[in-house]
Amino acid sequence: MYAEERQQAIATLIGQRGRVSVADLSEQYGVTTETVRRDLAVLDRTGLIRRVHGGAVPAAALTAIELGTTEREHSRAAEKDRIAKAALEFLPPTGGSALFDAGTTTTRLAALMPADRELVAVTNSVPIAARLSGMTGLHLHLLGGRVRGLTQAAVGPEALRVLAEMRVDVAYIGTNALSTAHGLSTPDFDEAAVKRAMIASAHRVVVVADSTKVGREDLVRFAAIDEIDVLVTDTDLLPSVHNELTDCGIEVVTA
Repeated sequence: MYAEERQQAIATLIGQRGRVSVADLSEQYGVTTETVRRDLAVLDRTGLIRRVHGGAVPAAALTAIELGTTEREHSRAAEKDRIAKAALEFLPPTGGSALFDAGTTTTRLAALMPADRELVAVTNSVPIAARLSGMTGLHLHLLGGRVRGLTQAAVGPEALRVLAEMRVDVAYIGTNALSTAHGLSTPDFDEAAVKRAMIASAHRVVVVADSTKVGREDLVRFAAIDEIDVLVTDTDLLPSVHNELTDCGIEVVTA
């Protein structure tokens, strides 16, 4: 394989997987780590990828561009369905409480809620509240505040005030990006503040995010990596990244 062919292949792989390490690329293409670093330097200069410590991420991974709910709903739908199903394992028993962050994966999880379990459910998501409102076994609390049209999530002082007085068994949190260095992040300051308050209110934090979010970094950090207990993601997560997260004390579940 010529250098130009390998570099194009590397750029495509990074675009598909998100963060990729130098060691993984070296093994994948049978070249030295020094060769990989030179390839990444070339790709970084052309704007196709961005170099980060130990590897590279897609060029778009470090931007603050935020997709709306409609665009995200159809992205990696099968993976999100599997993640939602696997995340049900962490629901508290009857009589417990669960908090659902706004997001397309958490919305899928809400749609799978068992009808025979009596729980207190809290959410800042208008679509999730609509799904849960008809379930007789649930005691639903919808956080108030300004609703962002892009994500249909309530944000602002009202939501933060209620969350500051609340304690739940489990919080299901979505994220736009997750890395060991930057933690969990999102493009919007108001949404970051609510997510931060949700994590502070929970005994256990379960993040539901497909593998393309892992290794990315967004504008506003709302949690350090050691503030989460569980990551439920899909089987495309690289083994090296899986090990890195496990070393941070996170239970990683792939579905």
